[in-house]
Amino acid sequence: MARVGEVMRARPLRSGPMKLRTQVLLLQIVVIAISLAVGFGVLIAGSGDRLRDEYAQRALAIARSVASDQQVRDEVARYASAGGTVSPTGAVLADGPLENQARAVAARTGALFVVIANDRGIRLAHPEIDELGKPLSTDPTRALGGDEDVNTDRGTLGESVRAKVPIFARTGAVIGLVSVGISTEKIGGDVRDDLFTTSAIALVALAIGIIGSIALARRWRRLTLGLEPDQLTELVREQQAVLHSIGDGVVAVDAGGVVRVINDRARDLLALTGDVGQRIETVGLTPRVLEVARDPVEIPRAAAVGDRIVLVSSRRVRQDGRDLGIVVSVVDRTDVEGLTREVASIKAISDALRAQRHESANRIHVVAGLIRQGDAAAALDYLDEVTGSGRYAIEVPGLDNVAEPHLHAFLDAKAAAARESGVVLTLGPQTWVDGELVSPVDVITIVGNLVDNAIDAARTGGREPRVVEVELVMEDANLLVTVADSGDGISVPDPGDVFTEGVTTHADSAVPGGRGMGLALSRQSARGHGGDVVIGDPGSAADAVTGESIGDENPLGGAIMVARIPDVLREGGVR
Repeated sequence: MARVGEVMRARPLRSGPMKLRTQVLLLQIVVIAISLAVGFGVLIAGSGDRLRDEYAQRALAIARSVASDQQVRDEVARYASAGGTVSPTGAVLADGPLENQARAVAARTGALFVVIANDRGIRLAHPEIDELGKPLSTDPTRALGGDEDVNTDRGTLGESVRAKVPIFARTGAVIGLVSVGISTEKIGGDVRDDLFTTSAIALVALAIGIIGSIALARRWRRLTLGLEPDQLTELVREQQAVLHSIGDGVVAVDAGGVVRVINDRARDLLALTGDVGQRIETVGLTPRVLEVARDPVEIPRAAAVGDRIVLVSSRRVRQDGRDLGIVVSVVDRTDVEGLTREVASIKAISDALRAQRHESANRIHVVAGLIRQGDAAAALDYLDEVTGSGRYAIEVPGLDNVAEPHLHAFLDAKAAAARESGVVLTLGPQTWVDGELVSPVDVITIVGNLVDNAIDAARTGGREPRVVEVELVMEDANLLVTVADSGDGISVPDPGDVFTEGVTTHADSAVPGGRGMGLALSRQSARGHGGDVVIGDPGSAADAVTGESIGDENPLGGAIMVARIPDVLREGGVR
């Protein structure tokens, strides 16, 4: 996501060829217009026939209703060939019941005409009085033959869609017909109204389609950040090349908390089990790394992941005021930690040599002063005492019980460094290590962190004397470590939190990634060998590690830390 912003700033959008989103917009408008035109054409093409059929059925229904009326049937029977008046006159019919009923039906239904005729085709009812008593202007043969007849024809009142229905006597004989017509001009008017309504609907649909297409084009622009397809393709290629070739791990999380990018280095450093497309909580991040991935942390923060120490930082990415999410950067600090431990060991040895140099210089000054005073005998006695007693050969009482060379040198150096800080480092009475370390780096890391914390606690504590007691016990191939100090104890509310990454009582901005990693790293290393590091409360935490109680409370008054490191010793220690 950060790369998108760089591309947007570094590469202006191309001009010249029409942009794809514009092409898509125009294509959508054309498709909508064509679709509406085709649908409109089909609808209009059939609307005239549909209306004509509809009005024909209406005329047929009206004619049937009139033909079935009993009064109409009785009146028509009077003028039928069989027994009726043979030649009805217009004057008689003008005010007759058939004329009145025909006019009422026409007015009520909106029909152009309602005509009633006898079985000879003579009009008994007609909208025009002058046409009464005259023959029908259109062929009545089919209706007088007993069949209904629906067609479009032109008569004295003009062209109309008309229906002719026979009128039957009680005996079933045809005695006349009813002809109902609806003007084709009315049909044309209705067709024009339908055209107008349909056109209005089509225009509204086209406008809605255009507005929707424009909104879609704008959303497309927002989603693609204004990039064209060729630019997006190039960007993806560059992203893949860069993300999977850099030495740092990169994890990109969108604003909704969904992982969008994980490069190979991040997958390796963070031991991720999830994949792109999952929520950040489900990809297998440790709690400390997950905290960085949720909230931006620009200052790198150290975290332990498996057997690695990594520095993680994160920053929020914004583009055009939009929150695009968070990018997490991961740097491997494992090698740096190893070098740091080696440098710390070298520094401890240097401090020890410096302390010994001061002591040696003092002894030489004493000998030189005695000789200048001419007291050679006293000088010889002093040299015999220094070289003969062996008191200065072993700075830490009981150190000769540690035959393992790495631990021996480490404790000797730490004792000298502790003296420089005003702290006395002693060995417990049960200390005995007669073997050689299989994994000296891991063991020194564990023991070193415990001892460093203890020296720091004793140095800053309020108790005198300032003492740290270390007890190392070899049990077959296992190493048991107990470190006690005279400090003020564990000051955090929940003592178990001291093994959580980042939990510390010290604030040192000069330490990359922050402090609070020593005990977490020690426990992690111990557990990697199948052991553990715990707070040595009598009868509780210590039992969980060693299987037995460590005895009474710490006589020094501070904290006790206990570690068990299995299978790290083998026989063959060098004295």
